[in-house]
Amino acid sequence: MMVTQKITPRFVVISILSLLLGTTYSVNAQQDTVRYVGKTLSNIDYHHGQLSPAVGVHATQIMRASREHADKADGFGWTYNHATNMAYWNNTFFVQYLSNPVGEHIPPGQTLLMTSKDGITWEKPKVIFPIYHIPDGWKKEGVDGVAKNLDAVMHQRMGFFVSKEKRLLTLAYYGIAMDEKDDPNDGKGIGRVVREIYKDGSFGPVYFIRFNKSWDQSKATFPFYKQSKDKGFVKACDELLAKPLVMQQWVEEADRDDELIPLKKQFKAFNYYHLPNGKVVGLWKFALTSISLDEGKTWEYSPLRAPGFVNSNAKIWGQKTSDNRYATVYNPSEFRWPLAVSVSDDGLNYKNLLLVHGEISPMRYGGNYKSYGPQYVRGIPEGDGIPPDGKLWVSYSMNKEDIWVTSIPVPIQESVSENVHDIFNELPDGDELKLWNTYNLSWASTKVEKKNDGKKYLTLRDHDAFDYARAERVIPFSQKMEASFTVVPEQNNHGVLQIEFQNKQGLPAVRLVFDSDGLLKTKTGARFNTISKYEAGKSYTLALKLDVKTRSYTIKVNDDKESTKIFYAPVDGFSRIMFRTGEARTFPTPETPADVEDYDDLKDTGKEIPEAVFAIKSLTTKAL
Repeated sequence: MMVTQKITPRFVVISILSLLLGTTYSVNAQQDTVRYVGKTLSNIDYHHGQLSPAVGVHATQIMRASREHADKADGFGWTYNHATNMAYWNNTFFVQYLSNPVGEHIPPGQTLLMTSKDGITWEKPKVIFPIYHIPDGWKKEGVDGVAKNLDAVMHQRMGFFVSKEKRLLTLAYYGIAMDEKDDPNDGKGIGRVVREIYKDGSFGPVYFIRFNKSWDQSKATFPFYKQSKDKGFVKACDELLAKPLVMQQWVEEADRDDELIPLKKQFKAFNYYHLPNGKVVGLWKFALTSISLDEGKTWEYSPLRAPGFVNSNAKIWGQKTSDNRYATVYNPSEFRWPLAVSVSDDGLNYKNLLLVHGEISPMRYGGNYKSYGPQYVRGIPEGDGIPPDGKLWVSYSMNKEDIWVTSIPVPIQESVSENVHDIFNELPDGDELKLWNTYNLSWASTKVEKKNDGKKYLTLRDHDAFDYARAERVIPFSQKMEASFTVVPEQNNHGVLQIEFQNKQGLPAVRLVFDSDGLLKTKTGARFNTISKYEAGKSYTLALKLDVKTRSYTIKVNDDKESTKIFYAPVDGFSRIMFRTGEARTFPTPETPADVEDYDDLKDTGKEIPEAVFAIKSLTTKAL
């Protein structure tokens, strides 16, 4: 009989003492555990949490949901997209996610796959696990009602598995939700499916790899994997089923007494990594953690919240990074914003907290159980591939609507020591944005482009009525500095470009605006002051001198006369310069209600607007 939890004398003693003292056993009593020892905490009043960004993070929206323009999205117009999984195999990035037409647990459901060679440009989604019809008349134990014209919904905490013979399997789970409040992950669904992804990009047949025992297998649409004539495929499936750490990921959807699941308690969203001494660190939702000494067969203590970690009911991702350190990526709040990364030298003690994704896109489409923020983060599990660039790659959904992939340079850094001298045309191809943080959307891109003059520019394009493009450069902290940048606006009658000088926490003191009325402005308290007019296609070099002590700056545009302005907000110094094609957002707030019964779409969700383009030629800074 498989033991799922090792009970040690120390555990018994502590447990007895806890009972005597009227307290619960705490993981703080465990010497060998994951913990956050840093001092930085996230401020939920800001989408970015007032966290300093990890330098060089590139966030890319790989699928923007659109009901009205399905051809530009997933081809279906479905607007509930969530629960991503990642792999890197055959020099290709893979992301799969589950999808429903409108909301969570409301069928039909299917699983889609996206691929990319570079992690930036992605192919259109393909259906890898199609809609599955539940036979009319089916009854689910403990739930009222009878299936009639009902389809399954999908759920999976694990998406990929690479076998010892380098075969790539992709997996998903078909569950049954009799109504929008029914739980499809109660172990009373249909079962888990698997298929192989071949090196040419094609897919093998769909098989079931594990049925729920409540399901009538004679009604299965797909055969059991053992029926495959491909012995290598069967061997790969058997290999997967024999790995306790892999199987632990299945616990939520599996039979509650499945003998292949080591720890049967319903701890959710499991992932793991190995320490140099062979111990396994387990992580679950709510930042729960435990340690295994035997590859997940048993656990040293029942998973308990990691000391110091702040995390609500969202996933946490942990892995070893290419510099032989460790990282956890998660939402460090009781909300699903922001998305942040913490670094550890030993895989147990996490010492800092840096921003990965500090934006919350507008939730354009309402839906059952949809929640705000970048959430349910997953990276590339051990054994499922290592990208050659050494970066930490993660995927997640935004608002359970759009799908994102983000790269984080390793080693993970929060500061730079050298002043900026970024003349994009003079930087090596592919390295132009090495130290820039980018927010790159399908309809509002942030990329280096070669223009008609043959030169390279950092180009922000925006035809998204609800979101914006954004680029940010971390600079050496300074209280007195010079900055110069050159912008070419390709229009002056629509669109907007805001430039902000911010402190370490992302709070701006200076905001300049190329506005949609053809005027270059600066924010002066609640109002804006006009600096000059600007023309489409003309180059504008803005030179500033900023002084925190006097709370003032001078600005000069091309050869115009220099003028003096006052900061519109005080800061302790400058650490970031940001370019953004839209107004800053504050919604949602911590007071915004969740799970609204009568959810609505935003107005004009299919609206298209003329594209605005701003080309940035250069940015230089100098500390004074």
